Amino acid sequence: MSAWLDSVSSLKAKLGLLVVASVVTAVLLTLLGSAADVPALLVLPVSVALALGVTQLLAAGMVAPLRRMTEVSRAMARGDYTGRVRTSATDEVGQLATAFNRMADDLATVDRERRDLIATVSHELRTPLTAMTALLENLADEVVPADPQHLAAALEEAERLGRLVEDLLQLSRLEAGVVDLDRQDVALGALVEDSVAQVRATGRATDVALEIDEDLVVAGDPARLRQLLVNVVDNAARHAPAETPVRIAAGSAAGSAGGAWWLEVVDAGGGVPPEDRERVFERFGTDGAGGTGLGLAVARWVAQLHGGTLRFLDPEAGNGARLRLEVPPTPTPATSEELPMPTTTAPVPLPGAATASVAPGGQQSGMDGLFGRFWPDRGGPHGLRTVAAAAAAGIVAGIALSFTAVGITWTLVALTCGAAALATARRRRERWTLLCAGLAVLLVLPMTLLDAWWVQMLGLVVAGAVFLCGVTGARTMPGILLSGVAWPLASLRGLPWFGRSLRIAGTGSRTPAVVRTTVWSLLGLAVFGTIFASANPVFGSWVDQLVPSLTFNDLVGRAFVACFVFAATLGAAYLALNPADVEVLGGRRPTALANRFEWLVPVLVVDAVFVAFIAAQARALVGGRDYIEATTGLTYADYVHQGFGQLTLATALTVLVVWIAARRAGDDAGDRRWLFGSLGLLCALTLLVVASALRGMSVYQDAYGFTTLRLFVDVFEGWLGFVVLAIMVAGVAGRGAWLPRVALVSGAVALVGMAAINPDAWVAERNIDRWEATGELDLRYLQTLSADAAPVVAERLPEDVARCVLADLPANSLKPEVMDDARAWNWSRSRAEAAVTDLGLAERSPGATDECADVWAAYGE
Repeated sequence: MSAWLDSVSSLKAKLGLLVVASVVTAVLLTLLGSAADVPALLVLPVSVALALGVTQLLAAGMVAPLRRMTEVSRAMARGDYTGRVRTSATDEVGQLATAFNRMADDLATVDRERRDLIATVSHELRTPLTAMTALLENLADEVVPADPQHLAAALEEAERLGRLVEDLLQLSRLEAGVVDLDRQDVALGALVEDSVAQVRATGRATDVALEIDEDLVVAGDPARLRQLLVNVVDNAARHAPAETPVRIAAGSAAGSAGGAWWLEVVDAGGGVPPEDRERVFERFGTDGAGGTGLGLAVARWVAQLHGGTLRFLDPEAGNGARLRLEVPPTPTPATSEELPMPTTTAPVPLPGAATASVAPGGQQSGMDGLFGRFWPDRGGPHGLRTVAAAAAAGIVAGIALSFTAVGITWTLVALTCGAAALATARRRRERWTLLCAGLAVLLVLPMTLLDAWWVQMLGLVVAGAVFLCGVTGARTMPGILLSGVAWPLASLRGLPWFGRSLRIAGTGSRTPAVVRTTVWSLLGLAVFGTIFASANPVFGSWVDQLVPSLTFNDLVGRAFVACFVFAATLGAAYLALNPADVEVLGGRRPTALANRFEWLVPVLVVDAVFVAFIAAQARALVGGRDYIEATTGLTYADYVHQGFGQLTLATALTVLVVWIAARRAGDDAGDRRWLFGSLGLLCALTLLVVASALRGMSVYQDAYGFTTLRLFVDVFEGWLGFVVLAIMVAGVAGRGAWLPRVALVSGAVALVGMAAINPDAWVAERNIDRWEATGELDLRYLQTLSADAAPVVAERLPEDVARCVLADLPANSLKPEVMDDARAWNWSRSRAEAAVTDLGLAERSPGATDECADVWAAYGE
């Protein structure tokens, strides 16, 4: 999709279009959701998520060249120059990519020629060194006599080595651009004669025929021109056959100093084939007939410094070699940057040398810089299948989810989302992850089995929390909390991964074709199906049976639900595929306090308060009801109930006190003993508080009846007591690291157990048991219970009383639209419908409520 912006030649214009697209997407979705009466809590996250998706799709191609440049530059720092940046963008980023590729080509050439130079120079230096070493060893061992002949041979090899080194130094100076031309008028004839004499002085006994006017004067640097002439004349002399002259001719186009001039060196040797006429000017590109392989390369560079050219032409006689130098008038010297041969002093790292590559722990940018160590991108594989699975979950939710009531499809959608996230989870084979996934499955079953909304929603929330802890591997309390925070953050952290997945899908050979085929097929089906349905009543009836009738509001609402479920599932799937380091804080332990009393005294004070409270509870227990009524003016039931909430809070705070004290205490033996003693006492006293709270609630329920809230706080207080007991066991066994997971699993198991007893039905049954024992029954409270309690009420209460208690169910939980919606099927509502039908409430008219007046009066309502 970002390719649409490649034709825009301004980066600022692209950013403007990106902002406009994101804002328009968010506004249109908000207006659409408002028009369809979709709840704002659903419209807001979907609008934000889709706006971020549009931003990612459009921005991915804009920043892709920059990311690729970073990757290629890091590869270059390691010595790999093969990477390139491919983009069709025409903006500033595209221009930068083009310049970057040009630079990469130049660096690759530099590196390749440097390696070639090192290899070739090593070879060239080794040859004379080997020969000279062997000769000197023979002389030293007196294998050969130290006569002039053998000494001359050794001297010749040393001179050859010296010439090679000198040529290398000269070439390096030329390439580095440190050679300044001393331009002056030069008598070319005299300069050529001096150069020929210098060549003859090296032992080249070759005839040279000069065809140069004595008056020819040219502009140039005499030292550099002498270097050129010596190299080309020496090259020709080495290749010319014996007793054949080397012809040197020169001329001037303008006939005066400063004009264009030329010079040719012709020999009758083997010549240079046309295909090798450029190669011979490369370093060590000659055939090695006694030379260093650098002379012609130096000569061409001198010519280029004078603004001229040096090349081989076809010989006039048909054989031999013809080398021509042409210098234009008033030549402009070429700098080393303009010459085609790169410098040997380029700062390119040698193989194995240390490079200044960016370390993984160094400064990061983008999402990596935002999330830091908490959530690194581990560079795993793309998640195309994960995206497809999340999309499937969203489609299932959009099609199947019931809007009338929570039912079987809610469980189905939750299981689909969890399976999509678990399928690609990095830790999917770990026992902890599998345990959490199993608990999550049990926690979403109440949406199908029970009608109590608070159990359904509590189970769904806890299932999500347990599942997230499983896929992230949370082990500590901070880790468990960060697992919940990481889920919504995944919609932001996973954007680069989501973009990579979509780009990979777009580069496949079949994926775009499949998507286009699906879109066009659905469009054709919708258009022609609508036309034929309106044209033929029979065909239209078939369509009505196959296609559900959806209103505009229903269609838009389901689209929003599908998008929301897709985004939520994709976030959980990314968190499972690339888990955040939720233990980034869990492994940190604060510095132990320097003084033992700083943590011990507060713990002992809390112990003392607990001891005083237990003493008060014991005094009340010994004194009995008369003592309590005389002291507090409260009945015994009111007395034991009055502080239940405070005792629950005290139990929870005890866990916090134990956690803080254990982290701030020292590690020496004395601190450990005081820690175990003081915290052990505190935990033991806390268990007494828990027992007191549970006993008090039991007494209160016996006096005033049972409710679902009282049942829940009983379970919660019992769970806190189990956690305190687990703390004591872990302290003795030295297994404190397991406590957070034990607390999490035990809490989930407690919730599953509470759902298993069917809380509303259990409360109704206990209240009826109390009624049978005491004659007291709160019918109005029984009316507030969900359909879960209907079978118990219908079975155990008299028929007229049961009819009055359940009279409102057909208009609430058992509404016709709920019971007729197969997607909202619920086992508990199905049982309640049977009970209501047996009581004849389904046929009751709305006005038949006066018959219950006597019932309410009989039960004091």
